Amino acid sequence: MKTNYIDDQEKELMSSLDNIDFSQIKNDEENSKLLKKSAKAFVKKEETKMNIRISSSELEKIKAVALKEGLKYQTFIKSILHKYITGQLIEEKHRPSA
Repeated sequence: MKTNYIDDQEKELMSSLDNIDFSQIKNDEENSKLLKKSAKAFVKKEETKMNIRISSSELEKIKAVALKEGLKYQTFIKSILHKYITGQLIEEKHRPSA
């Protein structure tokens, strides 16, 4: 089972796009080219390779969890790091008690 990782802000943005009436937008070739160029620049991802040392037993556990999530283990690690730095993943000891 593959899980989509879309946060609330992204869901809100996607929802707001459904309400746009594109038929009212004038076809302006010059602005259209500029918008396409801007969109490509925004979407373009600059990625850097990173090497880390990790115990083989921890890596095997990561691979097992990634397999259950239907992800490659590198993608799984990347998603965990992204969630952690954006505040979507909180350590158990830091969670407020219920």
